[in-house]
Amino acid sequence: MPNISQRGVSMPASPIRKLVPLANKAKAKGRKVYHLNIGQPDLPTPQVALDALKKIDRTVLEYSPSEGILSFREKLVKYYHKFNIMVDVDDIIVTTGGSEAVFFSFMACLDPGDEIIVPEPAYANYMAFAISSGAVIKTVSSSIDEGFALPSVEKFEELITPRTKAILICNPNNPTGYLYTQKEMNQIRDMVKKYDLFLFSDEVYREFCYTGAPYISAFHLEGIENNVVLVDSVSKRYSECGIRIGAIITKNKMVKENVMKWCQARLSPPLLGQLVAEASLDAPEEYMLDVYNEYVERRKFLIDGINRIPGCYSPIPMGAFYTMAKLPVDDSDKFCAWCLSEFEYEEQTIMMAPGSGFYTDPALGRNEVRIAYVLKKEDLARALVVLAKALEAYPGRVI
Repeated sequence: MPNISQRGVSMPASPIRKLVPLANKAKAKGRKVYHLNIGQPDLPTPQVALDALKKIDRTVLEYSPSEGILSFREKLVKYYHKFNIMVDVDDIIVTTGGSEAVFFSFMACLDPGDEIIVPEPAYANYMAFAISSGAVIKTVSSSIDEGFALPSVEKFEELITPRTKAILICNPNNPTGYLYTQKEMNQIRDMVKKYDLFLFSDEVYREFCYTGAPYISAFHLEGIENNVVLVDSVSKRYSECGIRIGAIITKNKMVKENVMKWCQARLSPPLLGQLVAEASLDAPEEYMLDVYNEYVERRKFLIDGINRIPGCYSPIPMGAFYTMAKLPVDDSDKFCAWCLSEFEYEEQTIMMAPGSGFYTDPALGRNEVRIAYVLKKEDLARALVVLAKALEAYPGRVI
């Protein structure tokens, strides 16, 4: 039998989805599982989007242009302008979700062996996309005790080599909920200029910023316009994870030309998804305001609840809808698996994402979990009770 690829062997397993079989077994036993593990919003998709889906009137579901439907990209231009992201329609390439946007950005900009510096904890799939493209991720660790603030410039510069090609940030951040300040973004800009690097900026959570300071996009940074490759998605802001529509936004002509080669090779992004996403841009302002206010309330409720549990700590996230929490456990991988396989409280349990999956060093994040506040407050309240009971019963509790 032929050997499978080493690339496939090197691909990391999802820190979340490896627990799915345990969750399914728990449900088969009649237990209710509170899913705090994944960024799947429970809030409704905009009605205008659902109506557009129901009213699709076509006799042929054809290929769309490889770069995406023109009318959709034209409406995206107006959307970005509202955030002072001044781009043109030709700067936008529609992708099959934000994941493809990251992957195509890597493939278009990086050669095998090129290095990307990423602050961690970081979205686990960045590593998978880097392995797929032959790139190498070098991480600079932030600390929960410092609220996951951007590490110092010196920490970044210690990692820079002749193979360093890019810095990757997620702002607001998944998994920490951290929101980079103007000072921190300026530090990133200065490093990008000094070393002539690409700046990959994942900004899919831009609607969810919980501070009075203005939202800062990589496109707001002066002097690096041709270095910026912005990644976006409609999944989170419109509760449309399943339609798989994202985008790459860049003013770099050569990057766009390279990205288009990958787009043409995969033919086209999803037609139906684009029609739904285009309609979503007509959602009334009240829709986004209601969604925003709901997450603000959930955030306060969850963080207050976590920090009242003995031995637990979470900094206050200023963006997205995640937080990283420190728990009094010996190993969060074991704890998360134990909650699903061996624990229940009143026929209920919880599913969380182990912190180690968001670090490259397996020794890091061992007492941390990522929690997504994508459940209504009544469910969050019950999940917090179950978490407290689980920590009391867990045999690997650290006192």
